[in-house]
Amino acid sequence: MLEYNLPKYLPSAEELPDSDETPVDNELQELIPGLLKAILLLLWAERMDWLFGIDMGIYEDPEKPAIVPDAFLSLGVERVYDEELRPSYVLWDENVVPILVLEVVSQNYRKEYTNKLYEYERLGILYYVIYSSRRRRKPRLEVHKLVNGKYQLQEGNPVWLPEIGLGIGCERGNYCGMTREWLYWYDEQGQRYPTPEEQIKEAKNRAQVAEQRAQQEAQRAQQLAEQLRALGINPDNLS
Repeated sequence: MLEYNLPKYLPSAEELPDSDETPVDNELQELIPGLLKAILLLLWAERMDWLFGIDMGIYEDPEKPAIVPDAFLSLGVERVYDEELRPSYVLWDENVVPILVLEVVSQNYRKEYTNKLYEYERLGILYYVIYSSRRRRKPRLEVHKLVNGKYQLQEGNPVWLPEIGLGIGCERGNYCGMTREWLYWYDEQGQRYPTPEEQIKEAKNRAQVAEQRAQQEAQRAQQLAEQLRALGINPDNLS
């Protein structure tokens, strides 16, 4: 954890801007983090010790502007501490550095591979994830892990993150009616966790299968009863 030598009386999260007020220039900067958060909300529905912030300011010094990644994950913090929820993430209040940050590279390059990498490295954020759908000769997804104070690029897709208990990777799928490459969470065996839409569809399919089986059982029961009556046997007397 960072050590602070700051004034005794510091502003709270409610008194600080919640983002850098810079509009996104690509819808993917909202949709990709939004999908990851939606999966977590189902996957960790019973847990109250995590926060997945999207376009939320991270403050390490009240005299400096916030750092605003496209998304970040913190573990060991209060999931909800107020009905208004967090407007920003203040390190001197939380006392927990995010364990993962995500940057989705937009049309306007924002130094994701240089300045931001060094900034997150300095803060001690364990995993730095960068995704660029426009890359052709290099991997679109990069996962950097902090090792001895320096980021090391991890190999594979998905990449297992043991300190989080999840893997992160990319593959083609459908979300919000769009078929393209998305980022997903994975289990340790590399199996992708389903999206909320997929879970709803799967539940509907299970309900339809159960209804079909029930109808088939009812039809078989009716056929058996008709066969017994043809033999002069009252099926009601057999119960």
